[in-house]
Amino acid sequence: MQRSLFSAVTGLRNHQVKMDVLGNNIANVNTIAFKGSRVRFQDILNQNIRGASAPQFGRGGINPAQVGLGMSIGAIDTIHTQGNLQSTGRATDLAIQGSGFFVMSDGVGRTFTRDGAFSVGADGDLANAANGFKPLGWAADASGAISTTAPLGPLNIPIGQTVTSATTSLNFAGNLDAAAASGATHLAEVLVYNSQGGLHTVEVTFTKTGANAWDWTAHWVQPAIPPATEPTRTAAGLAGTLTFDTFGNLTASTGGPIAFTPTGAEQLNIVPDFDRLTQVVGLNNALVRFQDGFPVGELESFTIGRTGIISGVFTNGLLRDLGQLALANFPNAEGLLKGATNMFQVSPNSGLPRIGAAGQEGRGVIETATLEMSNVDLSAEFTMMITTSRAFQANSRVITSSDELLQEVVNLKR
Repeated sequence: MQRSLFSAVTGLRNHQVKMDVLGNNIANVNTIAFKGSRVRFQDILNQNIRGASAPQFGRGGINPAQVGLGMSIGAIDTIHTQGNLQSTGRATDLAIQGSGFFVMSDGVGRTFTRDGAFSVGADGDLANAANGFKPLGWAADASGAISTTAPLGPLNIPIGQTVTSATTSLNFAGNLDAAAASGATHLAEVLVYNSQGGLHTVEVTFTKTGANAWDWTAHWVQPAIPPATEPTRTAAGLAGTLTFDTFGNLTASTGGPIAFTPTGAEQLNIVPDFDRLTQVVGLNNALVRFQDGFPVGELESFTIGRTGIISGVFTNGLLRDLGQLALANFPNAEGLLKGATNMFQVSPNSGLPRIGAAGQEGRGVIETATLEMSNVDLSAEFTMMITTSRAFQANSRVITSSDELLQEVVNLKR
């Protein structure tokens, strides 16, 4: 009878723990990226009343007789199934579709989370405004290049920062008239930018020197001061030649780069590309189809792609990468320790984090303007609450019945 009492006590105690877990799951049904838990029970020590024996001398074998001594909690598992994604419309709200965690830092250590409710702080860094933790990633260099082998750090989005880009290349396209007389010229004019965003005019003059051969020269045109006078044209860089085959295709080009030094700015070294020029009978329409370089612009907005790349949009039309968010996955995500504020921590059974870019090596992709909801299923939780409540009630009945039996034993003395 005492065995039944203590077995029922283990049932009461551990079903209460299960009810605690269910209550926590239900409390967090609207917590961003919350991962619910489940309780698994196991029986404990069994007392042998009679041992087992093998068949012998024509008699059959005898099975063991054992009395169980109750149950215990085998495990409390964290269920890392995907939660539903909800659109929010905020550019800094991020959700992970698939496996992986954002790598977070409080300036001292690293933790991990799937809660991507970020915002841009007063220092320009992305951060979780609820706890101050910052997501880590790789910052881009001045040219917008990102190296995922560089050390991790906070990601800064300097809204209002000014930027300019000097012109470094000119791509020519179009035609030079094959029927033009020797000495005929064609002028192509283009605007280029210096390192301070200043605008300059460059004239490229093509002069026919023979069958299938042209010379080209470049001049830097400085505005007239005063305006009534002629502008100043200064030879810029090394002149060159263009050679075409009998089908009008460019076979060779020499000369360049186009170089000059604006007042107060870095020297411009512009590489001309003539590969798309042709020489057939027709109009002289050679011109610059593309040139890099931008005037001064301010960072006014940004976007975050599925691979975590943060791209800044500037008022001058420049689109430049600012950085890339890092994701981490684990050999055993269920082995992570749950911490406060939606954070997870590494444990001895989780394995070490494998940090890299989204969409690679089993890591999920990032959905922008979206948050992951809790993966708690209310219908399942309430069903388990009913079964747990009934199990608790049944164990209490065992205690009551065992008490009645003990009462009868005590009454034998009367």
